[in-house]
Amino acid sequence: MKIYGDIQSGNCYKVKLLTSILEIDHEWVEVDILAKETQAEDFLEKNPNGKIPLLELDDGRCISESNAILNYLAEGSKLSSEDAYEKAIILQWQFFEQYSHEPYIAVARFIAKYLGLPDDKKEEYRSKQAGGHKALKVMEDQLSKTDYLVGSRISISDISLYGYTHVADEGGFDLSAYPAIQAWLKRIRNHDNYVGMT
Repeated sequence: MKIYGDIQSGNCYKVKLLTSILEIDHEWVEVDILAKETQAEDFLEKNPNGKIPLLELDDGRCISESNAILNYLAEGSKLSSEDAYEKAIILQWQFFEQYSHEPYIAVARFIAKYLGLPDDKKEEYRSKQAGGHKALKVMEDQLSKTDYLVGSRISISDISLYGYTHVADEGGFDLSAYPAIQAWLKRIRNHDNYVGMT
């Protein structure tokens, strides 16, 4: 299988991290979004939405959206669950990541890291801070009760939220006020087969 992505993107990196933890053999195809490679005709044939990450299976079928890819790759593994309730809670955290976390933390990071915090984006950057801290507080509350987001073991919900949380400082979010998150980040870094965003 092939995975198209930008390793510096949290959404792409979390797929890379999952494949490393589960030791899934794949070919990584680096894509430059700033050079508009996702808008090339051959890429749009694979994903008309023109976004990464993108998983291309051996038979040519494709799956887009990072959390959909995580769910597909983790099916039947230790990072998913056979229990219907627990699986729903994993999904709950993944939806939280996409709607309450990523739009603030990832966007602020993109403006600062990828765009260089230009003057015409500073107000938007500042406007993302409150929402990002609200999301971090929700995570902090949960992680002060459990080692991982869904109990005592790592799951794809942790992979989903680790992607942008571990580089939140690049979007202006100081994690020193979140000791439970910091301890969780360390637990994930210490996991077997961990790979960094490099």
